[in-house]
Amino acid sequence: MAFQNDLLAVGNYHGFNLYRISEASPEPELITSVVCPGGQGDVSIVGDLLLMSVESNNGRVDCGRQGVGEGAQPDRFRGVRIFDISDRANPVQVGQVQTCRGSHTHSVVSADERRLIVYNSGTAGVRDEDELAGCVVGFPGDENTALFSIDVIEIPLADPSQARIIDSPRVFADDATGAVAGLWRGGDHGAGTQTTNRTDQCHDITLFPARNLAGGACSGNGILMDISNPMQPRRISAVNDPRFAYWHSATFNNDGTKVIFTDEWGGGARPRCRVQDPTDWGANAIYDIVDGQMVFRSYYKMPAPQTARENCVAHNGSLIPVPGRDLFVQAWYQGGLSISDFTDSSNPREIAYFDRGPLSDEHDILGGYWSVYWYNGRIYGTEIARGLDVLELQPSADLTANEIAAAAMADEGGTVNPQQQFPVRWPHHPVVARAYLDQLARDGGLAADVMARITTAVDAAAPLVEAGGRDASAASALRAAAGDISVSGNDQTARRLRGLTETLNGIAERIG
Repeated sequence: MAFQNDLLAVGNYHGFNLYRISEASPEPELITSVVCPGGQGDVSIVGDLLLMSVESNNGRVDCGRQGVGEGAQPDRFRGVRIFDISDRANPVQVGQVQTCRGSHTHSVVSADERRLIVYNSGTAGVRDEDELAGCVVGFPGDENTALFSIDVIEIPLADPSQARIIDSPRVFADDATGAVAGLWRGGDHGAGTQTTNRTDQCHDITLFPARNLAGGACSGNGILMDISNPMQPRRISAVNDPRFAYWHSATFNNDGTKVIFTDEWGGGARPRCRVQDPTDWGANAIYDIVDGQMVFRSYYKMPAPQTARENCVAHNGSLIPVPGRDLFVQAWYQGGLSISDFTDSSNPREIAYFDRGPLSDEHDILGGYWSVYWYNGRIYGTEIARGLDVLELQPSADLTANEIAAAAMADEGGTVNPQQQFPVRWPHHPVVARAYLDQLARDGGLAADVMARITTAVDAAAPLVEAGGRDASAASALRAAAGDISVSGNDQTARRLRGLTETLNGIAERIG
């Protein structure tokens, strides 16, 4: 899925759907369905362009539904499609980039008035060289192999039909020797460990441009890249884990100081959340980023055991932008969705979930959430067997109404693509202040008398903010309340106190 203002794009193995969404109604309105086969259909939106990943062998250059014959075929398409969606009811394919391993996912690295730069991740087998020149299978030591690299694609905005691969950097190369196969070679790690895929491609690359970072979930390794030069990504850190089978996706926290990697043990089609399955296999691994290196802190796996009829493993998700917390909403196929709090990297825990149960108690049927993403106050989930779900959070002891309302106020920038993360910001608003106060009350981070004075000042300011009014005495009370806050250190309580202080002073500016 990808979002832009009131537009939701949902990709699938046969093309994509465009929906109109609004705050007024939770039900998306279908605008159009574009039939253009070739899974798996991951999408991104930039301006009036929609990009779609195509990896399946049945994809055709002309989007035809008749499929493609055996052997090398000039009509086959595997790569990144480019659509003009300026007329939402009538999208038009305006460009395409053929790649040697197709496109399983892609990531928009940078955009300016002239061009887009996109990283492409292909996970399929290398195409026949007779079908696409330069596609050499090779071996780990073969410098010409189409394996052991990612693609950097340039899309000229004036003429997307001229989009092309401009480089295929060897981001897995050995730092000392330069050998292209420099990371995990595949296999197990010893007795009682996972058999981990070889690192010769990335499944997902998630970008955090504000810190010039990219997190690559790259089959056998998790990697961190410096993307200060988007056209020449450089690996700066790599981790491996004997409990991971397939490094699948990466998600940063809101300030880019942590990264979550997921393990798609079993490929998504198998039951991997049964009571007998290890809680650190098919799970998330959480790392702090310290001086450019990844430091392991903990694992997280949805805690509710699932049946042997439910395909279940860690899959795609996104942050829920609650100020002062790191919350992750995540798809677990037929395990439903789980929301985890990883504010304390070493002690993640589930704070909410949604689970329908198995599609069948008697038969193995592939289903469940493929992906779930937060956008403008709601959670959108693509359910393999049932379609598109829209969910809302409910208050609880672990997540207050103020925190939920503050998350809905977050400025996400108008466009949200799943593998492109920008830090969100919150307005200086009483709801945001109350969210911080709820957290500090929950954790005992603020003295009761100070909290009472701040609450009184915020309550007095709230109607003024809503009405656009001004009151110098109310503003002065907020500044005085902010001055009562004493902050030292840099732990989570200190960060919340700083956030609260900034918010109080910001509200005072609005009404003073």
